[in-house]
Amino acid sequence: MGLVLIGILSVQIGAAIAKGLFGEISPTAMVWLRLMTSALVLAAVARPRFTGRSRRDWFVVLGFGASLATMNWGIYQSFSRLPLGIAVTIEFIGPLTLAVLGSRHARDLVWVLLAGVGVALLGFQPADLDLLGVLYALLAGAAWAAYILLSASTGRRWAGFDGLAVASIVAALGMTVPALLSAGSDLWDGRILLIGALVGLLSSVIPYSCELVALRSLRPAVFGILMSLEPAAAALAAIVVLSEHLSVLQWLAIACVVAASIGATRSGATPGEKPGEHEHRPGTLAP
Repeated sequence: MGLVLIGILSVQIGAAIAKGLFGEISPTAMVWLRLMTSALVLAAVARPRFTGRSRRDWFVVLGFGASLATMNWGIYQSFSRLPLGIAVTIEFIGPLTLAVLGSRHARDLVWVLLAGVGVALLGFQPADLDLLGVLYALLAGAAWAAYILLSASTGRRWAGFDGLAVASIVAALGMTVPALLSAGSDLWDGRILLIGALVGLLSSVIPYSCELVALRSLRPAVFGILMSLEPAAAALAAIVVLSEHLSVLQWLAIACVVAASIGATRSGATPGEKPGEHEHRPGTLAP
């Protein structure tokens, strides 16, 4: 459990550090630095096998990489326009919706209603909500849901870390031209490169490693509940790193979405489920 919490904090501290650099480098370029760092580390660890793959294998992993790039790009664009905690709260609607749609119980509509209340509470302070920032967060949430679905398909076709490593390479390559166009020569500043590498380690490599170890002994249902704390962790990281404070209503909105996610996760848990039975890691490489 402790490792999962460390991973959550690592992701959000990395996001807060990245946002702090947006005045010096574009969100798109920062996404590329993060993805490139994780791609290099994962490729070195996994040493994926590229030969002997079917067309379907490549189709799935390319989609996985595209969802990974879109998820990160969308949320970093949202970070540049919204407080960190609010952006992650809105983004969380994606995996929450996926969890509820996978439910067979009508009572789980309660969690949709609770999440809706949270989003409505955010709307009570429109001065803090940039419409484009909200749309970017929703895009990231939709990509996160696709990432979860494609993660399972990739895991069945690519052994070990291979699929994630290849998807990370695909995502990094896909963001290369946009990053160069948005940042130009600033992208090669030594200080920016070092901090970008740090963000990649904090936001991708460290949390994935923590999750991988934790899932060997932690029930997936418990893991899912812990991951539901992401919006609150994002808001706390923003306070510490960016001095970005939220109002009481905004904290209440975050609490509603967190509670809805926990409820949906508990409802979706299978009694007697054993550790590792499901390849469902919504926090992996997520913002």
